[in-house]
Amino acid sequence: MGSSVRVFRHARLLACNGDDPLDDATVVVEDGVIRDVARGDSLVHADDVIDCRGRTLMPGLIDAHVHVCSLDVEVGREQRDYPTSLLAYEIGAVIGRTLDQGYTTVRDAGGADWGMKEAVARGLIPGPRMFVSGRPLSQTGGHGDSRSRAEDTVGCGCGGHIGMVDNIADGPDGVRRAVREQLRRGADAIKVMASGGVASPTDRLDSLQYTREELQAVVDEAGRAGTYVLAHAYSAAAIRNAVEAGVRSIEHGNFLDEDTARLMAERGTFLVPTFVAYEKLHEHGRELGFAREKLAKLDEVLGVGLEGLERARDAGVRIASGSDLLGSLAVHRTRELAIKAQVLGAHETLVATTRTNAELLGIDHEVGTVEPDKRADLIVVDGDPLADIAVLADLDRIQVIMQAGEFHKREL
Repeated sequence: MGSSVRVFRHARLLACNGDDPLDDATVVVEDGVIRDVARGDSLVHADDVIDCRGRTLMPGLIDAHVHVCSLDVEVGREQRDYPTSLLAYEIGAVIGRTLDQGYTTVRDAGGADWGMKEAVARGLIPGPRMFVSGRPLSQTGGHGDSRSRAEDTVGCGCGGHIGMVDNIADGPDGVRRAVREQLRRGADAIKVMASGGVASPTDRLDSLQYTREELQAVVDEAGRAGTYVLAHAYSAAAIRNAVEAGVRSIEHGNFLDEDTARLMAERGTFLVPTFVAYEKLHEHGRELGFAREKLAKLDEVLGVGLEGLERARDAGVRIASGSDLLGSLAVHRTRELAIKAQVLGAHETLVATTRTNAELLGIDHEVGTVEPDKRADLIVVDGDPLADIAVLADLDRIQVIMQAGEFHKREL
């Protein structure tokens, strides 16, 4: 069979590479790869022409912090309420809906495993390209320990055994073994809980979790396998602890201070803010059964993160983008961009959600911008995200979703 050539014409190109938008652009896609980007018409023979009629053509969105296995705002409730078979189908539906939102690549920050990623890669289910971190590492009583004060046994011994499953490991030797197990299971990166969190039942939000020695052991073990560590951390002390241990990205980072922001910039550590999770949990958590003590912790982080984002921006930290939404709240994923834009502006927010996220995942040579020789992960938007970034949250306005040169959605 010959090569397949698809041409987007009359597009307003937002390449997300730092350049200004290009009007009346033509983008040529051949065999899943962007072959040419030019102003005006191209003389290339096309098997298929997509007339954008002035709509915005841009890279597919990337979310660097998702939880596709979270079916409920109370993490772990699905383990009690779903058998593994039903849980797998529900997770598949979540993965498909993520692609429907225009996200062509995601990094799952805890829960998703190699099998889910492979199901997408084999075409068994529609979904974004996935990078998975398996089961996050948590110290006893840490953010990844879902037991109440009255429970002793890890795991309920009931329902599903995939997804949001506890992974308790203590001590340098214990965490090394836990890292090796997640890598054996196919994790692309290792997630570690370096501080308290909102959704955990027994820890304080500002608690330091894992010693420097333990964190260094996690980073060293991941590095030996050619991969990296992402660290859940809220307080400046927890962030510093993780950065000095060598993690690649800090997830959340709401209480980031100026000194720690400068350290992150010096070390090249990425920040992955996730503001929409707090906003939507605040709005809907009570009605969805989010525990009272967790709502109290939520109040501590709500609204403070934008100040940390300002400090990160001013210090020159590499700012990426995640959502961290749980359960049914995932429909609000793209609201994250409008929140970040309050500090970064629309253009820098879109770069964070495309190019910088690709750099974080180590795939910026493949995706993240609209440039020749990049994989053709593209969306066409009826509107101008630079003028109104919220347009990306309207699925009816995302009229084309292309993944590796193939249409997932086409309404032009």
